[in-house]
Amino acid sequence: MISKWQWVLAQLTRMLWVRASLFALLAMVAALLAAAAERVMPEGLPVSIGADSVETILNILASSMLTVTTFSLTVMVSAYAAATTSVTPRAIRLLMQDTTTQNVLATFLGSFLFSLVGIIALSTEIYGERGRIVLFAFTLLVIVIIVITMLRWIDHLSLFGRVGDTTDRVEQATTKALNDRVESPCIGAHPWLDGQLPEGFTPLYADSIGYVQHLDVEELSEYAQEHGLQVYVSSLPGSFVHGARPLAWFSCSAAGGADEVPQANLRAAFTVGKERSFDQDPRFGLAVLAEIASRALSPSMNDPGTAIDVIGRAVRILSGWPADAQILQGKEASCPHVWVPALRLEELFEDIFTPIARDGAALIEVQIRLQKAFQALAERGGQFRPVAERHARVAFQRAEAVMVLDDDVALLRDLIGQPHG
Repeated sequence: MISKWQWVLAQLTRMLWVRASLFALLAMVAALLAAAAERVMPEGLPVSIGADSVETILNILASSMLTVTTFSLTVMVSAYAAATTSVTPRAIRLLMQDTTTQNVLATFLGSFLFSLVGIIALSTEIYGERGRIVLFAFTLLVIVIIVITMLRWIDHLSLFGRVGDTTDRVEQATTKALNDRVESPCIGAHPWLDGQLPEGFTPLYADSIGYVQHLDVEELSEYAQEHGLQVYVSSLPGSFVHGARPLAWFSCSAAGGADEVPQANLRAAFTVGKERSFDQDPRFGLAVLAEIASRALSPSMNDPGTAIDVIGRAVRILSGWPADAQILQGKEASCPHVWVPALRLEELFEDIFTPIARDGAALIEVQIRLQKAFQALAERGGQFRPVAERHARVAFQRAEAVMVLDDDVALLRDLIGQPHG
């Protein structure tokens, strides 16, 4: 459970311009530090570096790094376009947050600015002999960093933006979000199990229309404790909120009641944006995986292997969810003044398996893998068994309605253990 400001900071560090700006700033500082070396380095060093030799190297670096940066940007945009076409646009954000790509572009841009600043400083003759030695040492270090970065970039490009690589990223983001929810089922609040709201509660509406991207339960609870409030959150991260759907409901036991509560302070705990976020929303990750499978099953792609791969990933992700629902309900709440509805296993199954069962209903290989996935999850027992059995039955009914060959239907019927009618 991270606070709103920690979440905002995490979003900033994932942006390309932040990393590129830091690298560029460090590069310029390194170039200017060489000028300050005149005052601290001893005279009479055995090494002598001419201004022309350093300037020649810097000119080569400046021209080559500008070209390489432009080429790398072209490759990155092409990878985004390819992933949009072959995977799903919802996964592009994970590609844009790729640290290797950001470090590569930041290194190339920083090297270009380092060379440019060094050339300008040499032309103004602010470097003495000792300064040129330091600048030459920094230049050699920059060259080593560039070589290492290029080798990593070449290796990275062999996978970047491919279907398997993008699907891996979505699986990792979804697994992390789901594991966080297992550790803190209601994001630190009390579980709101029955969905019934006590009388006398006031709705809290968002001041914009969009998706809840982050919920800071700790901030909400601290404010509720300070003002004697009880807060029931009705819109979890991933929910679409508008003028008719409240973010939460609250009541106040202090004098003046709920009318005296500044709702803006409660609203500040919710971050609403135009798009869903993977961080606190494992259902979004599962929905994106389902989109990848559905696109692979479309007539234009005709790639059932990717759908089968997604089904395997779904089993791996959902296996981290406890079979005993009481384990999630019994965890202690660290924010006692807030109630949050818990995720239901049925919702997770609906997000990932229903679209695949619908779009792959006519493909026997996809249906066989689906039924085997349901059997594997049902064997975990507890709440998994009734949910998996229901989805297995519905998937078979979809397949039975569209499959042409009776042999395929009979094979599925034997797989799920239904008698032949």
